[in-house]
Amino acid sequence: MRILFVCLGNICRSPMAEAIMRKLVNERGLSAEYEIDSAGLIGYHEGEGSDPRMKAHAWRHGYHLTHISRPIREIDFDLFDLIVSMDDSNWDRLHRLAPTLEAEAKIVRMTDYCQTHTIDHVPDPYYGGEQGFENVIEILEDACAGLLDSLQA
Repeated sequence: MRILFVCLGNICRSPMAEAIMRKLVNERGLSAEYEIDSAGLIGYHEGEGSDPRMKAHAWRHGYHLTHISRPIREIDFDLFDLIVSMDDSNWDRLHRLAPTLEAEAKIVRMTDYCQTHTIDHVPDPYYGGEQGFENVIEILEDACAGLLDSLQA
C-alpha cells in the first residue's frame, strides 16, 4: 500500500502525518507492506525541510522529521494507492489536479479517520502559536492510527 499525505506547502501537516504513519507502521511490524510519502500543492518550499517549529514539536513527541518538501506531481496519482488531504481546500484542489476518475477515487480526507477527535480538517499551524503545532500532532496521531486500523481491517 502506497500512501501520499498532502497539504499546502509540505512543511508542517503532511510531513508530520508521514512521520506519524511511518512510526505506527514500524511499531506494528508492517513496514514491508507500506510506502509512505508526502507532498504539497504549491512548490514554494520545494527543497526545504519541515518548518523548524514543527520539527521541534515533533521531536518532543518522539518523531524525527527528515522529509524534504516537494510539490505533488501528476505521476503521484498513478504511483500511490491513497492520497490523503489535510483540509477541504486541499481536497478540492487535488480533485481538480487528478487526471482521471480513477485517480480522484484515491483522494480521501485525513480527518475521516479520526477515532477520538470530532473535526472536519487538520488546521494549518503555520501562522498560529505553539498550541497549534501540538493540536496538529494530536489530531494526526488519532487520524493516522484510524487510517492504519482501517487499512488493516
